[in-house]
Amino acid sequence: MIRKLTNEDLEITMALVHKKPAENLFIIGDIEAYGMESDIQDLWGQFDGDRLIAILLRYDQNYIPYSEVNYDVEGFAKIISGNPGRIEISGLQHLVTPLKKWIDRDIRRDSETYYAKCTELTVPTAELDFSNVTYLQPSEYEENIEMLQSIPEFSTGTFSVEGRERAEKFKTGRTYIIRDEQGVMVSSASTTAENSQSAMIVGVGTRPGYGKKGYATHCMLKLCQDLLAEGKSICLFYDNPAAGRIYKRIGFEDIGFWTMVRYEENKGDKRYAEISSRATDSNKRL
Repeated sequence: MIRKLTNEDLEITMALVHKKPAENLFIIGDIEAYGMESDIQDLWGQFDGDRLIAILLRYDQNYIPYSEVNYDVEGFAKIISGNPGRIEISGLQHLVTPLKKWIDRDIRRDSETYYAKCTELTVPTAELDFSNVTYLQPSEYEENIEMLQSIPEFSTGTFSVEGRERAEKFKTGRTYIIRDEQGVMVSSASTTAENSQSAMIVGVGTRPGYGKKGYATHCMLKLCQDLLAEGKSICLFYDNPAAGRIYKRIGFEDIGFWTMVRYEENKGDKRYAEISSRATDSNKRL
């Protein structure tokens, strides 16, 4: 049976997703920030008797499924397809892939990235000097954005002062920076989607002309050290194998692929009706 989750289901919902905090980074963060019932998000749960076995979260137009077992793919697809606007499905590859054949819409973008997590650093940090790594201050936001936009792979990134302010206000992200001896901001590493259990590393980069000096790795090590000291699991996406090797040297391990599929709005064609009918029949059999 699939049904809408409410505030009364908070305990069993968190018990399920807390088993794997890195894998459920976004679900945990959204529930902590917005609760089980809000205008911007909904949650549905699939039950086996009284046991919650699968979750589907909608935040705005984005849907994230999670389950440790085989779940009712058709049932979740029916819920997602009921949204007539542009939608996005994201999550662990093995959970998203089965949904794709039940969503009869034009795909705008379909991407996959490596997904890695760290629960313990493999690089000894006790002897490292982190005195040149500092917490980004509001007066440095614009300078940090300028630095990141100077890095080719980040040139189209959506960095903003407002985003930095929002992350600081709601404690959903932080940024550490390094300056060289002349005071130039040369590197930074950030988190996003921080919650009580986990955090995602993003925006690890070095200003052009200052590479090959270990700045980014040093900055990231300090950030990871502090997050782990707070009891948080750390995760990140990467699509560059060379970057993956660096991450693995400091303690990250691959836990799969993260899939993100963006769809156009529903065209209301015949196959969509057939899919919805089949999904409904499947639910009735549960």
